[in-house]
Amino acid sequence: MDSLGPRIKELRLEANLNKAALARKVGVSDVTISYWESGAIRQIGHERLVALAQALGCSLSRLLEGDGVSRAAPLYLHSQPPAPWQDPAAGRIELPFELVPAQQWEGECYLLTPAPGERFDFLTEGDLIAVAPTELFQQTGLYLVEREGQHCIRRVTQAEDGKLWFSAEQEATAEEHRPAIRLLGKLVGRWQPAPF
Repeated sequence: MDSLGPRIKELRLEANLNKAALARKVGVSDVTISYWESGAIRQIGHERLVALAQALGCSLSRLLEGDGVSRAAPLYLHSQPPAPWQDPAAGRIELPFELVPAQQWEGECYLLTPAPGERFDFLTEGDLIAVAPTELFQQTGLYLVEREGQHCIRRVTQAEDGKLWFSAEQEATAEEHRPAIRLLGKLVGRWQPAPF
């Protein structure tokens, strides 16, 4: 994946905008545009990226990935196994650092969305999630788990004694790790559809 900074400049020039005009459209200073283009600022929030793509007249995926990159379509997440990425045709995505700077995840990532009619804790219809397959606890957060033969999303924490605890969205108490619960992947990004 080529650098975001030069791509912003290229798209700005393609849109016949100077830095000041682009800055006004995005709601930032022209100095910020210069920093983005030079790579001095590498972390750009999701809202700013969306505004930047709109101001440049391009899709968010073109802004982040450039032209000619194969794009992975979201995979459907079902409550029944197997995990979506176990399909040989499943396409991985490269998760741009700018989208989830706090995660700093390295490795495979898959873009998922709940399948029609499926309900999952912590997700609503139309949500997109980036999931990194792992059977190991990495850090506190949301994980895709297999629990009693069903896929579900659980917040996973680790106690001081090293035990893992799993909690659902509406549960006041957490459930201790047991053999019937298996980690499948860590949610490293989540995007919700904007209301119209």
